[in-house]
Amino acid sequence: MGHAKTGAGGGLVASIATCPLDVVKTKLQAQRAVQGQLGYLGVLGTVKDVFVENGLRGFYRGLGPTILGYLPTWAIYFAVFDGIKTAFGETSVGMQSAKPNERLYPAAQVKGYQPVAREHPWTLHILSAMTAGAASTICTNPLWVIKTRFMVTSTQMKGEVRYRHTLDAALTIWRTEGPRAFYRGLVPSLLGITHVAVQFPLYEQLKVWSREYPVGSPQGDSDSITSQTILICSAISKMTASIATYPHEVIRTRLQTQRRPLADDISSDGMVKQHKGGIVYTTRKLIYKEGWSALYKGLSINLLRTVPNSAVTMLTCVILFLRFQLPATSHI
Repeated sequence: MGHAKTGAGGGLVASIATCPLDVVKTKLQAQRAVQGQLGYLGVLGTVKDVFVENGLRGFYRGLGPTILGYLPTWAIYFAVFDGIKTAFGETSVGMQSAKPNERLYPAAQVKGYQPVAREHPWTLHILSAMTAGAASTICTNPLWVIKTRFMVTSTQMKGEVRYRHTLDAALTIWRTEGPRAFYRGLVPSLLGITHVAVQFPLYEQLKVWSREYPVGSPQGDSDSITSQTILICSAISKMTASIATYPHEVIRTRLQTQRRPLADDISSDGMVKQHKGGIVYTTRKLIYKEGWSALYKGLSINLLRTVPNSAVTMLTCVILFLRFQLPATSHI
């Protein structure tokens, strides 16, 4: 499991380094103001607001649950991923060295983390990656709810009590909103896993096109792919998949930041209140009040955070595998 541990460590460092971007993106997604109206904060306005309210520490709110959630997410992901591969007769990623006909893919992670796995048929990789992504998302969703709450608390409601730490947030949410609150936004998160169905086929097709029209490869060697080409293919496929599936992130953030106190379930006249806040209601309300563009709030920050990370991770792992494990004559 050396590659898994190395990848986990690198991904953890990347998640810490990109935490400020994650904070800004999440705050943009959670804004309920319309652009051009009082109360709306763009990217620069959000950065300034975070710094004025909390200083540099404000850009790292939610880092605790992010770190706590990352390691179990990684462990669950690869356990399920390897289990499915084994069930279909494939050797697990941690138990076999790369062979000349093996290929590398960034594993699907809706949180923006990019573990890398070896794969033979990419169709099996899509099945394994989506199933493993769903399992890890379901198991760790409570921590992502807490992370989102930490990131938006200071600007969403100025007068509300802020969580002191991760445990305090978990206990407060449990007491005031019940256990169901920890799974708000789960359905959009699961829908977001479908981005792997866009990313990997496109990545493969881009590599096919790059072989047909090689750039920077030795003349006559159309079967080879340069590091630059790998970087470009990975970045384009990741960017396209992120744009295509991005609305699920905005809906997920809106659902995770909804607070429905248990004490308000019964009104003063004894009638039970019906809380509206499902995925359909939230989406319709968002589009009606803020327009279709609201589904892409924070997209620029998200691309700045995930695309370079995915592309560089992919390129780095390809180089390492070529350098230390694959024969010099093999190709990606």
